[in-house]
Amino acid sequence: MENTQPHSRRRTRLLAAAASIAIAGAIGFGAVTSGTGPVFAEAVRVEAPQQAIGFGDVVEKVSPAVVSVRVSSNIAPASDNGGGFSFNMPGLEDLPRDHPLNRFFREFRGGGNDNDQRQFGNRQRPRGGVRPTSQGSGFFISEDGFLVTNNHVVEGGAEFTVVMDDGTELPATLVGTDERTDLAVLKVDADRKFTYVAFADDAKVRVGDWVVAVGNPFGLGGTVTAGIVSARGRDIGAGPYDDFIQIDAAVNRGNSGGPAFNLNGEVVGVNTAIFSPSGGNVGIAFAIPASTAKDVVGRLMTDGTVERGWLGVQIQPVTPDIAESLGLKNARGALVSEAQADGPALKAGIKAGDVITKVGSSEVASPRELARVIGNMNPGTKTDVTLWRNGKAETLSLTLGELPGAEKVAAASPDKPAAPDSLEGFGLTVTPADDGVGLVVTAVEPDSAAAERGIEAGDVILAVNSQEVKSASDLEKAVGAATDAGRKSVLVQLRRDDASRFVALPVQQG
Repeated sequence: MENTQPHSRRRTRLLAAAASIAIAGAIGFGAVTSGTGPVFAEAVRVEAPQQAIGFGDVVEKVSPAVVSVRVSSNIAPASDNGGGFSFNMPGLEDLPRDHPLNRFFREFRGGGNDNDQRQFGNRQRPRGGVRPTSQGSGFFISEDGFLVTNNHVVEGGAEFTVVMDDGTELPATLVGTDERTDLAVLKVDADRKFTYVAFADDAKVRVGDWVVAVGNPFGLGGTVTAGIVSARGRDIGAGPYDDFIQIDAAVNRGNSGGPAFNLNGEVVGVNTAIFSPSGGNVGIAFAIPASTAKDVVGRLMTDGTVERGWLGVQIQPVTPDIAESLGLKNARGALVSEAQADGPALKAGIKAGDVITKVGSSEVASPRELARVIGNMNPGTKTDVTLWRNGKAETLSLTLGELPGAEKVAAASPDKPAAPDSLEGFGLTVTPADDGVGLVVTAVEPDSAAAERGIEAGDVILAVNSQEVKSASDLEKAVGAATDAGRKSVLVQLRRDDASRFVALPVQQG
């Protein structure tokens, strides 16, 4: 009996240990017993309606509102030189009339004997006048005949014809165009009411949503294709207001100006461009968002033109390096590289090196966002501009001007030469500018921090961290102040070819 109890206790401990090993093994191999194992996160699952997707109902409703747009232009008559070819080689006009070359070209153009039948170049020439030059797509937005298309479809046109879904052809007049957003409005005057469509709230459009494109590809007439929204906010370099919706529905030449619909039959975008190495559809098309189109079209219908506000600044993105050099927490906003002469910004006190973070109540995330915000405001609008300057936020009030047709450029004239100084830490050699404004970069070491950031000989360093520099010592003082403030880089303002920009140079190497 004395040995029985210890043996029982040892057996109990062994059983408990075995149970622990069994549980650990179950966890290691994923065999989970109800109520005893860990709880794993569930995989994402979407409960979508299991039904076939069809677009017939949408197409049936919207097709009468979509049209083909044919454009005719004034064509000047070709000059009549007696034939279809021109031989305007220097010296031929001085050849004697009986010279063999002169006689050959005269006969080749059909200018020989009246009985000579070898008039190779005497082809019938096209006469001048109005001739078809382009065609695209469009859609009605009102029952009294206003319709939307692209500016590049109607550009240079003299006469416009709208071809309805049922084949009816109607003349149209041009109401207005906006080159910057590539939109145009036409008007059909007829004793009838037109089927029209409405713009969607594109803020609710998501990547992955279905879209249906209706248009006139290659002049074939009403054609329908379907796809999804592939991306939002695309910048394709078409202009300062780029904010395209990318779709993968088949869009080809002739679809320009046509609508992209959601499944409710609302226009989410106006098809305007494609990416295509071959010229045909590769599944990458771009549409002007409905919100942009609705605003621009409304102005065109009212005034026939679009007036945009003007701030008068040259801007560039805020990179993480630039943000760090300025003490900004996030790389957001629009960095002012230059305040243009006679512009509202300069008059209000905005200067190079400022970062614009807000206009009125609208946050500015990027230069493109600033351009859109200002462009959507009317000239003469009074607004507040919030900017980041000298490590803190400031707010200025100003009145927007009217966007001018051409940019004003200021140039500097040289005066006297000076000896160069070496800034080995940055890999730069500089000399004071001849006009006394800034430091001219005379040499850049190939593997230096300056070379990595695109600084080249001939660039002019205007300021460092918003402090003007006129000598190498000025630059070194600015770098020293940044180092004392704990900054890892300094913001250097450069001028090249009368354009200003900023780069961030690391102070560890300076």
